[in-house]
Amino acid sequence: MTQTRYDQRVRVFVEIRGGAHDWQEAEERFERHGWPVRDAQLSGQGPLGAALSPDPESRVYEIEVRLFGTAKGSDRGAADRVRKVLRAAHLEGYVRRADPITRDRELLPHWRVFSTAGRRPGRQPAWRRRLVRAATQLGRHDTGGFVTGGPRQALRLARAGAPADVPRPTVAVRPLDGRWREPASHTGEEELERSVFRLVLWTSLPAGALTLASAAAPGVARWLMLAVALLGMCGAIRAGWNMSREGKRHEGVVLAVLCVLIFAALGTGLFSGDGTAWTPRQTIMTAVVAAVVAGLWLLVRQWTWGEWVVWAVPLVVTLAVSAFVAAGSVLHALYAEGLSLSPGDLDVPPVWQVAAAVKLLVMLSLVMIVPAWWGFAKHRHHRYAIPGDGTNIVLNVCLFVAMLIGAGVQAWNSAVTAVDRTIAAAERGEDPPSYFGVEPEWTCVRPVVPAKELPGEGPLLKPGTPYLSFGVSGDTAVLWDPATLEPVKLPANQVWLGPAESRNTSCVTAGDGPSGKR
Repeated sequence: MTQTRYDQRVRVFVEIRGGAHDWQEAEERFERHGWPVRDAQLSGQGPLGAALSPDPESRVYEIEVRLFGTAKGSDRGAADRVRKVLRAAHLEGYVRRADPITRDRELLPHWRVFSTAGRRPGRQPAWRRRLVRAATQLGRHDTGGFVTGGPRQALRLARAGAPADVPRPTVAVRPLDGRWREPASHTGEEELERSVFRLVLWTSLPAGALTLASAAAPGVARWLMLAVALLGMCGAIRAGWNMSREGKRHEGVVLAVLCVLIFAALGTGLFSGDGTAWTPRQTIMTAVVAAVVAGLWLLVRQWTWGEWVVWAVPLVVTLAVSAFVAAGSVLHALYAEGLSLSPGDLDVPPVWQVAAAVKLLVMLSLVMIVPAWWGFAKHRHHRYAIPGDGTNIVLNVCLFVAMLIGAGVQAWNSAVTAVDRTIAAAERGEDPPSYFGVEPEWTCVRPVVPAKELPGEGPLLKPGTPYLSFGVSGDTAVLWDPATLEPVKLPANQVWLGPAESRNTSCVTAGDGPSGKR
């Protein structure tokens, strides 16, 4: 099996001891992991030569290990992977040497092939030459051909394959970018991507630090944030310097400074209409969520199909069922439980159920900092995150349990805080705050049938006292008595409900006006 998805290629020389049977087992293990065997020589021969002592029972394999992650540390990461595979197979093997294989692609200039057959022979007026040149740049004479290479090479490629009897092919090339002006070798594609990523990363650091410093009180915290911003500025300038070629270093530095200024202006609110800047909480939360998403992506992109089946499927099912189907009511259910109500007593609009589900997912994302860190560790080839040890399974189980427990604790704290605020507002006689579409209101309640015939749940109804109303769920009016801190449930068709300004309002004189409802 050949691994088709990978970031890095590393040439590894592995010494396998034990004879022909162990050599065959090692070759099967290498093939199973998608590591092609390039060569195999007895110990003391081949590329390593006399660096190893001759041994007829020992063979040195030259394999190509393909793995995900950064180029830095990939040699050590590949060696650790091979070592763990040999250990799991109970083979005596030693990684003797590991060298990263760099095969970056140059960003060659792009050219469009156009026809010169329509040009008139002889010298033409200047206005006509300018008109023909403009039409050519707009693609008027393009033939549909496309070539890459230096200026002379591009022209030869465009004219290659022309009939021998044609003295001069009637085609030429026009540039599609400015890379043809570079006198030296062209930048590598992956090198450019890494340079841009480093620039953006270093640029985000001073922008976030300046945002926090602008909101911090004068003191140690502000000076610390300013120091971090200065560090990020130096890193951004250095990244811009390194991403430019000799003779054009100033362009990269100017680009880095502009990026820092733009990001900082966005964070501090200079570009907003009202000048509102991000709060420290928004800044930190944005950075944490972005880091968590990046870490989880680095984690799951390295999963094999087996890992997807074992871990991703249960996780997706859990999120899909609990978050999108049930999570819309989880926070509401905890809120209702705190007020001695049932989840069915709260008639919550679907849009607020979705908002509650998003809130729970944000809580879950904060708890997923640990698996996100695991993704960064695997991407950077940390030894404890190298796949192959059985302890990784135990760690994954612990991570998922911690995620669920942490999300549950945060959801519980959110609902308990909302319940406490509702009870405190009710005791003061004020309007309680809303909670994801649940808006309790002070309401006067009067029975429209004799009191003895009025069924219901909870304490006896006091028509002169306002109650907190949570609306009508089905055929039941859901009320809450602030005096006894207990719910009161009455048939909606046997009571009259009218708005009250506060708890201190008397409902004795309230009339059956049009504002009332049954």
